[in-house]
Parts: sequence; C-alpha cells; structure tokens
Amino acid sequence: MSSDCLFCKIASGDIPSTRVYEDDVCLAFEDLHPQAPTHILVIPRQHVASMDTAGTEHKEMLGHLLLAAAKIARDKGFAEDGYRTVINTNGDGGQTVFHLHVHLLGGRQFVFPPG
Repeated sequence: MSSDCLFCKIASGDIPSTRVYEDDVCLAFEDLHPQAPTHILVIPRQHVASMDTAGTEHKEMLGHLLLAAAKIARDKGFAEDGYRTVINTNGDGGQTVFHLHVHLLGGRQFVFPPG
C-alpha cells in the first residue's frame, strides 16, 4: 500500500466506493466518472504503479485481474453482449491514477480504434 495513493486508500476502506467484487488479490468498484453505461475499475490490492512498472513477479496478479473482470461481466449480465477491458499506461496512455487498474466497460457497442 502507498499512503498517498487514491486507489490504495479505496482498497483499505479509507475512501468509500461502490464495491462490486473483491477477493484476496483484487477489488472492483464503480468508476465515479463512467465512460459507458457500466464502468468498473478492477485494481490489485498490492500497489503497482502501472503496467510499465509491473514485472514477471506480477504475472499471476495480472491474469487474476483480467479473470476477475470477466467474472464481473458475467455476473452483471453483460458478458454475452460484449465488453471492453482497458489498461491505460502512463501519461500519454491516458493513465491518471498511478495504481495499476483495469477498466471494465459495458452496456453499449464500442468502436475500434478507440482513441
């Protein structure tokens, strides 16, 4: 945990959130500024700043985040229609909170390329 990290404070319960899933490895909560009808953030409990700073020691956690996102999509009933997972990395990649997180977006059709 990082004492100055917004998502670490959410994970610890110091900042409230609308949690939709949690286990020993990760926590998922609704985004405060949704970019789709369903916009959930899936974060590891362990502080890792970005994909750029993740290492091979994080490979199980990274896979776990994606599998958790898929489970949430199924549980919430939008997996069959489709969804998008996004990991923004560093400034030019659109990352604004420097705690690794997966955006789980659903509830509408998405276009490609996204940006």
